[in-house]
Formats: sequence, structure tokens, C-alpha cells
Amino acid sequence: MRVLLALAAFLQDDAGCMPATLEQAAPKVPTSRSVFVLRFLSTVALWSVALVIAFSGYELAFHLLICLFGLVALWEFYRMLDHKGLPNFKIVGMICGAVMLAGSFYYFSRMGPARSYDFELAVLLFFLLTVFTRQMFARLRDDEPLQTMAYTLFGLLYVLWLFNFMTKIVYLIPRSSAGAVMGQFYCLYLIVVTKFSDMGAYLVGSVIGRHQMIPHISPKKTWEGFCGALGLSLFASLALFRLMPGHLSMLNWTHAIVLGLILGFAAVVGDLAESIIKRSTGVKDSGNFLPGIGGALDLIDSLLFTAPLLFFYLRLVIRVP
Repeated sequence: MRVLLALAAFLQDDAGCMPATLEQAAPKVPTSRSVFVLRFLSTVALWSVALVIAFSGYELAFHLLICLFGLVALWEFYRMLDHKGLPNFKIVGMICGAVMLAGSFYYFSRMGPARSYDFELAVLLFFLLTVFTRQMFARLRDDEPLQTMAYTLFGLLYVLWLFNFMTKIVYLIPRSSAGAVMGQFYCLYLIVVTKFSDMGAYLVGSVIGRHQMIPHISPKKTWEGFCGALGLSLFASLALFRLMPGHLSMLNWTHAIVLGLILGFAAVVGDLAESIIKRSTGVKDSGNFLPGIGGALDLIDSLLFTAPLLFFYLRLVIRVP
């Protein structure tokens, strides 16, 4: 019974706290039932879209989904800075972020990984120069220029550069003999393992959590929840490899075990990383992009750390060319 109650609570709040967006003016507090229904419907809709795109192999749809969540998450990050009164060049950041996402998709799909890596470095260099140029025309106090540039650059690197590893994973995996992309199944694997880690941390932590993990960052995170995260992510990794061996042909049972553990660990770190940002900016949710769930950044925070890990595991351990 306690597990069922914890599951219902998890569907109300993935981050372990009651929903609260940057705009707290709404006088009417939604009931637990309405929040549960909204979250359930949003979750079903998201998973339906993800599964349809993954199994259809439609590259453009997958790219548009990455762009949507990436750009909205970046905007939410800059809005969080605004909430705290921290200076940033959000428009410059959004433009450069859109260029990075669109260019990466074009170069990966048309010209291969090598050209795409060069393009990404060129965008980062262009972004750095643009931020410095923008700073020259901004009239700020003596103590603000460095902060403004640092916050703007950090937003692009933390949100979009890390999230863009999803695109890299799609095109890292060799295409099928018919020319269809196969990497989207590894992205689906990544999302499932990561979200099962989040769910395991919340469920186990809610039911038997007693020992606080890092109370000065997130008081509700416990060591029991951390073990639950690793256990459920390992289960998800092994189950997916068992169910889709043909779609995950680069993996074996050893890889599934190792990835289940390291991705589960990285998901916990990713969740705590956003908790640091939210605590520093004084917000509980990054936004209200998804009904009943919260912001886009709340949804992808764990993926920002697990996506690069899966990519480099495929490149350096499995040695996918």
C-alpha cells in the first residue's frame, strides 16, 4: 500500500517536492486528484510520441522533439536567472542554441560525425565571440559584465550542449542496410533507464528512506532512494536489452549491467545538479511547460548527464566508429 501511495505521489511530483513555478500568483491550489490526472495524461502523451517516433524512424520528427525540449529548457534556465535577478543575454543564448541544434542535425545526417564535431566547436567559438561583443554594448555595473557572460555561457553548455548528445547518439549508431537510422532506439533505451532511475529514487526513498543523502542540496533525497535508483535503472536496462536485442545490437549482457548502474548513478547526479540551480535561484520548478509535470528542464535534467555518458561509453568502450 505504501508503494502505491508513493507511486501516486511520484506522478504528482517527479522532483520530490510540490509543484511551484516561477509565477506563484495563482490563488487557486489544484487538488491532488487533478494534478495526478494532468500528470498521468501528460506522461502518456509524451511516451506515445516518443515510441511512435522511435519505431517510425522519422528523423525530422525526432530532431524537432529534441529542439523543442532543448530550447524551452534553455529559456526556462534563463528565466530562473531572471527570477533571482542574475544578469544574462538570453536572446543571444537562444539564437546560438537554435543554430547549434539545427546545424548539428544537418551535419550529422548529411555529412557524418567528423564534420558535425567541427561545426559544434565553431558554434561554441562564435557564441563566445558574440557574448563578448554583446557585452561591449551593454551598460552594466562594474561587477556585472563577467557574471552576465558567465551565466549566459553556462546556460548554453549546461542545457543545450549536453542535451545535444541525444542527436549524436542517433547518428553514432550505423544505419541499417536499408539506410534507416537505428540510433533512436539507443535514445529510447537511455530515456527509459534514466526515468526508471528517477522513479526508483522517489519510490524507495518515499517508502523506506531514512538517511539523508545531501540535505543541504535536497533534504528529501536519501541513500535508500539512491539504492532504489540504481536497482530500478539496472532492471530497466536488462529488461530492454532482453526485449529489444535486435534494436540494441551493440550491447551485450555485460554492457547492459554496466550501463544500468552508471546511467542510474548519473541520473541521480543530474537531478541533484538541477536542484543546486533551483535552490540558488529560489524556485521549485523550472516552469509550467507540461501540465501536471512542470518545466521542460525538470523533465530532461537527468538526461543532461546520462546522454553524454552513454555516448562516450559507445565511443570509448564499445568503440562504435
